[in-house]
Amino acid sequence: MHPAPHPGRATVWAAAWPITAVFVLSNAATPLYGLWQREIGFGTGTMTVVFACYIAGLLGALLFAGALSDRIGRRPVLLPALGLAAAASALFAVADSVSLLALARLLTGLAVGATVSAGMAAVSDVAGPGRRSQGSLLASTAMVLGAGLGPLLAGVVSETLPGPTVTVFLIELVLLAAAIAVTLRLPLPRPVRVAASRRVVRIPFVPRDTRGYLAAGTAVFAPGITATSFVLSLGPALLGDLLGATGRTAAGAMAFVMFAAATGVQFAVRGRPVGPILLGAAAVTATAMATLVVAVRASSAVALIAAAVLAGAGQGLGQLGGLTLLATHVPGARRAEANASLNGGGYLLAGTLPVAAGYLSGAAGLRTGATVFAVVLGGLALLGTGLVRWGLKAGTTPRPRRPAVMCAAEPAGEGART
Repeated sequence: MHPAPHPGRATVWAAAWPITAVFVLSNAATPLYGLWQREIGFGTGTMTVVFACYIAGLLGALLFAGALSDRIGRRPVLLPALGLAAAASALFAVADSVSLLALARLLTGLAVGATVSAGMAAVSDVAGPGRRSQGSLLASTAMVLGAGLGPLLAGVVSETLPGPTVTVFLIELVLLAAAIAVTLRLPLPRPVRVAASRRVVRIPFVPRDTRGYLAAGTAVFAPGITATSFVLSLGPALLGDLLGATGRTAAGAMAFVMFAAATGVQFAVRGRPVGPILLGAAAVTATAMATLVVAVRASSAVALIAAAVLAGAGQGLGQLGGLTLLATHVPGARRAEANASLNGGGYLLAGTLPVAAGYLSGAAGLRTGATVFAVVLGGLALLGTGLVRWGLKAGTTPRPRRPAVMCAAEPAGEGART
């Protein structure tokens, strides 16, 4: 990317707003599934499939959004993403069937996939090479803050205002309109010229000499975001079936607390070496899964909330560590595709394991489904520590370089301490 004029701090913060607005939508439906279940009539397995439509859309967007953003610029990808989010909000507001809910979730996933690719890269671009770590922190916290505000807003609004499945999405349309206005005014850099033969639609990847960093980030980000996805998809059912808490505000509040932990922990560790952040993320996610087993076996509300908080912290640490590695070591002309690679690896696991747990819960009971999920994911989180050590070592090992197909016209940024 060709550099834009050096922006002020407020402009960098504003660049993160479109991410927050889209992620408010991403989880706003969480407390409302119980209402839709009663009104439309569907079971736990169908609920997780509707949730998986979001993952399918997100993964589909990641196949092209990152490379397209690096080629044509951030704004031409971000604006259609915000438009898709607005269309999804309208569908949620009128949904009266499983098919409409699934379509709304699919469009939401497409919007989120484009936003995590182009939007997060846009924040790093606006921050500039001298504030690369600050840009990564703002992009990451904007994501988890929006993800937590969505369910809390939906829970409170649905229990205090008319139209419990409508009003929150009208509010979301206002937030998206503000995000569009911000995106139109951002001082984003111009894309560099690339070879015409490069395919835009492909599995996203990063330059060979940075793949170790991608592996290290994905190894802990994937279990972390899968843990929070489970809480989002089956958390309301756990609150209701095991603990007797059926209020939508309660479900929204649990999700908000989870993502508030993800936000707070990132500010708490800012400036720390990336390696310990990633290893800490794996340990926290594994602890969250152990706590989840205690919660479902003992029907403990305190343990369930603790598991949600730990899951949020694990996602926040893994996400921050992964984004910081990519923002620091991947050239600007490949940064959106690198973000797509990280999120693709994370959401691939998040889209399959909770669905399997949902169907297992329907067949063998919620306690069994949640326990098996927790054991499998906790094991994957611990295995991720080995990949972190290997990835950081591989990323710092010098390798012969081939001539680059495209390059960033910007000075080198600050180095991440690993």
